[in-house]
Amino acid sequence: MVVKRTAEIDSQRHDRRTGAIAHSSFTPVRKPTEVGAADIYQHSVLPLILKFFSHQQALADYEKMRLDAEQIFDSALNPEVVEVTSLKTWSLIPPLPLGPVITPGPHSPRSPFPCDPKLNEKIVLWVGDISLLNVDAIVNSTNESMLERNSVSDRIYSQAGQGLLEEIKNEIKECKTGDVQVTSGHNLPARYIIHTVGPKYNIKYQTAAENSLHSCYRNVLQKACELGVNTIAIPAINSVKRNYPPDQGAHIALRTVRRFLDKYSSCLDKVVLTVENSDAGIYELLLPLYFPRTEQEEFHAARQLPNCVGGLDGEPLLPDRQIRIIDNPHHLHDEESLSTQLEGLGVGEHAFSQMQGDLDQQRLLGDLPTYNTEYTSESMMREMQNNISYDRLLRRARTEDLSEISGIGCLYQSGVDRFGRPVIVFVGKWFKFNEINLEKALLYLIYLLDPLVKGDYVITYFHTMTGNNNYPSFNWLKEVYNILPYKYKKNLKAFYIVHPTFWTKMMTWWFTTFMAPAIKQKVFSLPGVEYLYTSMTPDQLEIPAFITEYDMTINGIRYVSASESG
Repeated sequence: MVVKRTAEIDSQRHDRRTGAIAHSSFTPVRKPTEVGAADIYQHSVLPLILKFFSHQQALADYEKMRLDAEQIFDSALNPEVVEVTSLKTWSLIPPLPLGPVITPGPHSPRSPFPCDPKLNEKIVLWVGDISLLNVDAIVNSTNESMLERNSVSDRIYSQAGQGLLEEIKNEIKECKTGDVQVTSGHNLPARYIIHTVGPKYNIKYQTAAENSLHSCYRNVLQKACELGVNTIAIPAINSVKRNYPPDQGAHIALRTVRRFLDKYSSCLDKVVLTVENSDAGIYELLLPLYFPRTEQEEFHAARQLPNCVGGLDGEPLLPDRQIRIIDNPHHLHDEESLSTQLEGLGVGEHAFSQMQGDLDQQRLLGDLPTYNTEYTSESMMREMQNNISYDRLLRRARTEDLSEISGIGCLYQSGVDRFGRPVIVFVGKWFKFNEINLEKALLYLIYLLDPLVKGDYVITYFHTMTGNNNYPSFNWLKEVYNILPYKYKKNLKAFYIVHPTFWTKMMTWWFTTFMAPAIKQKVFSLPGVEYLYTSMTPDQLEIPAFITEYDMTINGIRYVSASESG
């Protein structure tokens, strides 16, 4: 029995040394102090620490959110004022590339708006909130009750505060179309608000709308001078809401401002043309026409300006309604005084005293003026015959099947240029002069162009990779040119010849010198496709792949840079 008990004790000792557990119920015992400290740290202290830091982070996040909200709220209540001196003037904005530099000749058309660096320093084109501008006066385009809701007016009334509404209600009440009313700027940075009412546009009363819009801009500028202000911000007074075409409104705005500054440049130091994003592109394109920054830009403007650029103040003109009157028409009751007056005017010696057709039309068509009665009658008869022939061809073009010509794809409308004018593309390589039906080709030309030439348009002719079988004869060109009526020549604004050769240069010189001198200044030879991108965006120019590949072969890519703008 003693031996057996000793063996059990030795076995337990061995198990303890080796770390084995002899009995499954055995559990190691730790000191009481060690067990209490770990439990307290794990179950009490650590959660408190984590909770404390989480609370601190939450407080920090809340404080940051509160500060951000206050900043946004303060920005809304007190937006940052824009100083007019911080804005770039028109003279500091580099012109866009205009293609190869062309030296104006002695007979080149001259722009009525020459380059004037001093005026360009007065003009600022800015896209932004007019209510934040620190200028002497801003303009608000509104309705007759002066409560119109639009994006510009809403910002002005919001920033100006309740005082503006009360002043309008108690002192002004209304403003008629074309007139102006002046109020205080109240909470605005500007001292004055010049309110004006733009016209509603209706094609039947286009002239009235144009005159009213001109009056708006003119009266605004005159009122600014009367108030003695030096800086003024003017938004687009015309409104799409009133159906006024934005581009036509921009033309009137820019030429009115230009004419005013030509006469009263000392009156204003800065004119900020404040536009919305939707109008920015239009003003960027049209500003160089009325405020050219270089001689090359001025020359470019001469061929891009509308036919009518208004009177001395930029007002719309109606030449067919203008009449000539003699000086001091009163008290000419006796024959002697009347005879003397008429002799002084040289009546009977000038061209307008003889029976002529439309002299302007004759000059545009390239006919030299003549005073031979027989020749004039013959010319008028020929013109009437051409008109009759054209009407007959137009009726045929609308009824006959011209699919064999349209399927060739050598003549089509691609898109519009930067001024919104249709772009007609002519691919010379696909025009097989000796193989196609020339009569149907003429009919298709009339069918395609007749609805487009009622307004301004441009033609782009690609002479790329053409051969002798693509060249039309002089006689056929002359016949086509004579048949096409006046509107085709009048409304053609540019004729671009891309990838010209010696043949095209010779052909162009002969044709424009002896047959159509009036369009000579409208023809431009361009060595590459990229030069067209100054007049039209690439997405508006759809051309065959072989033209693009050929252009890249001879010119490379991105070969037009701002340095070539002149």
